[in-house]
Amino acid sequence: METLQEILENLDANAPMTLEEIIQAEVSDWERSEERKWMITGKRYYRIKNDILEQRRKTIDGDGRLVTADNLADNRIPHGFLRKLVDQKAGYLLSKPFLPKTEQTAYQDELESFFGDGFKRLFKNVGKDAVNCGKAWLHPYYTETGKLAFMRLNPEECLPIWKDAAHTELSAFIRTYEIEGYVAKRKQTVKRVEWWDVDGVRIFEEDTGKLRLLEKRNHLAVVQGNAENPLNWERIPFVCFKYNSEEQPLIELIKRQVDDYDKQKSANSNNLEDLPNSIYVVKNYSGQGGGEFRENIARFRVAFVDGDGGVDTISLDLDTEAYKNHMEMTRKDIFEFGRGVDTQSDKFASAPSGVALRSLYQDLDLDCNDLESELQAGLQQLLWFIDTHLAAATGKDYSEEPVTFIFNRDVLINESEAITDASNSTGVISRETIVANHPWVTDTKEELRRIEAEEQATLDKMDDYGLSAKPGGEGNAKPAAPD
Repeated sequence: METLQEILENLDANAPMTLEEIIQAEVSDWERSEERKWMITGKRYYRIKNDILEQRRKTIDGDGRLVTADNLADNRIPHGFLRKLVDQKAGYLLSKPFLPKTEQTAYQDELESFFGDGFKRLFKNVGKDAVNCGKAWLHPYYTETGKLAFMRLNPEECLPIWKDAAHTELSAFIRTYEIEGYVAKRKQTVKRVEWWDVDGVRIFEEDTGKLRLLEKRNHLAVVQGNAENPLNWERIPFVCFKYNSEEQPLIELIKRQVDDYDKQKSANSNNLEDLPNSIYVVKNYSGQGGGEFRENIARFRVAFVDGDGGVDTISLDLDTEAYKNHMEMTRKDIFEFGRGVDTQSDKFASAPSGVALRSLYQDLDLDCNDLESELQAGLQQLLWFIDTHLAAATGKDYSEEPVTFIFNRDVLINESEAITDASNSTGVISRETIVANHPWVTDTKEELRRIEAEEQATLDKMDDYGLSAKPGGEGNAKPAAPD
């Protein structure tokens, strides 16, 4: 049996399938795949469009069948646990801008121009995509003005053809998406499929179930005078950023727990709304059978039984303690398996110490360690395109220069404790280190400049009052002039 990689390598040597057939088969499998379904589910739950919203309340009819309960309360309450956890991870790791660092000054300036504020905002959304969908994608491209830029793609539209089992190198890349257009004055949705490889890109349009080639071109074109010089990258111009090495989205880990929480909360809300304090027992009138008896209980809360006549009531008590315990355990499981921090936990009630806070954030920190290592790997791949661009645009080869990406985590701390520790460190470590770790400081260099300016102003004021802060005259008044 030939692998996809072997088929692609032998397309021109009597391959069993044409390229169009390969693409169509791959896209068809991808659109039905569990991986893509989880991506779509993750993005849906992030928008708090949980499954509970589509689940109508059911009851039992006279024949013992489940039917829609039209006359009963039907509260469907979704909860945004996934959104909270995704935002928590992205905020913890990416809310503060990351820094590219290299020893080469000119290279450092170039990197800072690429990884500016705009890219850092884009990259935070890439991080959210990675957690939501398991993988996120950036596409390097050139703008109309010839500037190298990066486009964020929808993960569910991206189908990578990997060259290796570790999923580190692309052999080809398929992007499938829909566009709206007009055909004979009618608005229609058209499906487009792009095939990218080292030889360029082919753009297809689906027509009556088959792919029709619209365009074949290179990755990019360089304008030289009045002419365009078409070029291709040496690599497939798409960079993957993973949530973890398994490429598994967060929703896959906690969906059942979130669904159970939604279901139980909605059921409890329904019971509170339409469940009376008691049901009636009417004597000397019975139904036709057990099915009708069950339907009367479920729909009308009335039981008809034979007897000597009269009406009695049976009280109904909700087991609130069992419900509360179940909900608390489910909520704990969601944050446990989602590796996040439940800020409603009783442990946050009294201001915990720095050590206690670090313990509460341990799971989140471990998860973000994995995420950071995957984002680092993606950034190093993205760096190849930047280095290649700089070599072509400036003639300078920075490909051998090491670059480190520093992530500044937004760690929750006990401010009073941190300030006290910083104050007690005076004379033990440098002023710059103390200032850098002070919780109120956002720009260390700017804060040091302000401190020096204030100290200089104090010295100037001492001179105005006839005092000297210079060595040998510290704290002494200037001697009076001789008569």
